[in-house]
Amino acid sequence: MSTPAPRGTAPPTAANTEEFTGTDWALFLGVSVIWGSSFLLIAFALEGLSPAMVTLGRVGLGAATLGVLRLLNRGPVERIAPQDRPRVILVSVLWVGLPFTLFPLAQESINSALTGLLNGATPIFAAAVSVLLFRQRPRGPQLLGLGLGFLGVVLISAPALNEGSSEAIGVVLVLVATVCYGFAINLAAPLQQRYGAISLMSTVLGLATVWVTPYALVTLADNEWKVRPVLAVVALGAVGTGLAYLIMSTLVGRVGAVRASFITYLIPVVSLILGVTIRNDEVAVLSVVGAGFIITGALLASRRSNDGVAAAAET
Repeated sequence: MSTPAPRGTAPPTAANTEEFTGTDWALFLGVSVIWGSSFLLIAFALEGLSPAMVTLGRVGLGAATLGVLRLLNRGPVERIAPQDRPRVILVSVLWVGLPFTLFPLAQESINSALTGLLNGATPIFAAAVSVLLFRQRPRGPQLLGLGLGFLGVVLISAPALNEGSSEAIGVVLVLVATVCYGFAINLAAPLQQRYGAISLMSTVLGLATVWVTPYALVTLADNEWKVRPVLAVVALGAVGTGLAYLIMSTLVGRVGAVRASFITYLIPVVSLILGVTIRNDEVAVLSVVGAGFIITGALLASRRSNDGVAAAAET
């Protein structure tokens, strides 16, 4: 996923424990496909646009889309408290500004399928950062999950690292972006509970647009404004970075944060299928095996952490 799943502030409802309805499944699969296709859209966008312009288009359109959705909602707009502003600024850098810049840069060297598989390590890094920040010693299934997850990262990365320096740089850039997500998820969780996922993300995207604009302007002359790259950026920003957060927030409200978070484990699968079938991306068997280790490890490592977040979100 190029964006981590937002945690909502939904009150407890019977729907949080009942089986998924048809609408729940539609929301679940819809946002999985949207976020899983982000890497494919980045690849299309890079056919004519610079990595910096891809980032600016994605972030700016995402901010505009969520801003419009907030206006249409006509709900109360809660201002960010002064004591929370430094954290919100930091989240805007770690959750959006830096990783959204690194992904297009990485995909100049590695394909969309491999990028999606590596991004699947987000829950592992989030769990590891949670251990570091909250001084919780992992034990039992959580410790095993972290070990399996990091082994999976090694297995996914190994074939690309053996291909040469260019591929190695791409892998490193994606891993740095994913580590940023790991920190951002832990920093953003209490802010989402306080201000709501959509409100927070709208603010974060607005700030990030300011951070990435100078870099995009420097590369303005490097862009070829072809139809497919431009449409890819529009879809990536308005749908993948804007509308998807509304869908995800709605899903969290219907089924709870824990069950909604399982989208995280489908995103690398979607990115792999789309990359291989649409762009003929080549992915080593070892990398696919590594993705399996990461998904298994993430399920184990994030179980207790996710339960805690969900309980806090739903009280």
